[in-house]
Amino acid sequence: MTLAFDNSYARLPERFYARVTPVPVSQPRLIKLNEALANRLGLDPEALRTPEGLAMLAGNQVPEGADPLAMAYAGHQFGGFVPRLGDGRAILLGEILDPAGERFDIHLKGSGRTPFSRGGDGRAWLGPVLREYILSEAMYALGIPTTGSLAAVATGESVLREAGALPGAVLTRIAHSHVRVGTFEYFQARQDTDGLRQLADYVLARHFPEAQASDQPYRALLDAVITRQAELVARWLAIGFIHGVMNTDNMSIVGETIDYGPCAFMDAYDPHQVYSSIDQHGRYAYHNQPPIAQWNLARLAQALLPLLDPDPALAIDKAQAAIDGFVPAFEQSYLTCFRAKLGLLEEHSDDAELIAGLLRLMSTTGAD
Repeated sequence: MTLAFDNSYARLPERFYARVTPVPVSQPRLIKLNEALANRLGLDPEALRTPEGLAMLAGNQVPEGADPLAMAYAGHQFGGFVPRLGDGRAILLGEILDPAGERFDIHLKGSGRTPFSRGGDGRAWLGPVLREYILSEAMYALGIPTTGSLAAVATGESVLREAGALPGAVLTRIAHSHVRVGTFEYFQARQDTDGLRQLADYVLARHFPEAQASDQPYRALLDAVITRQAELVARWLAIGFIHGVMNTDNMSIVGETIDYGPCAFMDAYDPHQVYSSIDQHGRYAYHNQPPIAQWNLARLAQALLPLLDPDPALAIDKAQAAIDGFVPAFEQSYLTCFRAKLGLLEEHSDDAELIAGLLRLMSTTGAD
């Protein structure tokens, strides 16, 4: 099938990624096609259901105009820095423009080994694919910025995990961007200031053109990312969502929820609730999500220091001032979300106290 690809990330220098081809699967079968999302993107759902469309969604055929690649990035995982992560089981197939001219990534998750697989098989099994499909759709319906799921495809092959042989699947993920905080950390770790600048200029031009016009564009970029993340996490808390693995490589630079691993919507309210079996110390518990987001953003600010100011002391001052802006931005978004939930049509100075008191009661009684 024909898609109008325009692959801007693939035009960056090759140290930003590794060019790879999806590994074909034996018996692809369409499990679910998101027709509403396809229509929003200007794609023909019927064409996606054809053998040619299924071959693209499974990774068996690279469509004309695509330029598949695995993106390079680093990341802080549970506080520890890993200088080289990257797409170990996913491939950026390319970018398309929707009917309004908005740019979206088409990403195949579970599409086989890449140079970043670190010994893994590069595959996904059906359970996590269905979970991401369902949860991303739920988040979209709730008005939360999120990546989207275009299709889930069974591969007809098994993948080996601790539980034994499990059915394999491929998810087609749609996002405004797959650039992460960890992408900036990747170039910082290599002391590649030129690459860092190229990445920042790319993100400015593609996602934050208003910041690009600023007299301090890199500071404006940092401020814009902080604001979006503050708003996103406030919305998570307002619906009882726990991401579960808020590593810096799981934090989208454009403020979309990404990588639905061990995550959940909390039922009985418990601010200390954790939804990751490996998070034994509650680093990513529900109530820790705002400070962890700020901590992650501080890692972004640290990576951007060479761009913020040639004077190291002034660069640190600018970074700290930006990071200090997270708390008021989060608190304002948090109040906005909870005022709406409680039907508070007018703002009052004691709204925050009212909301906090309600949540204490909910915690005591285990209310939903």
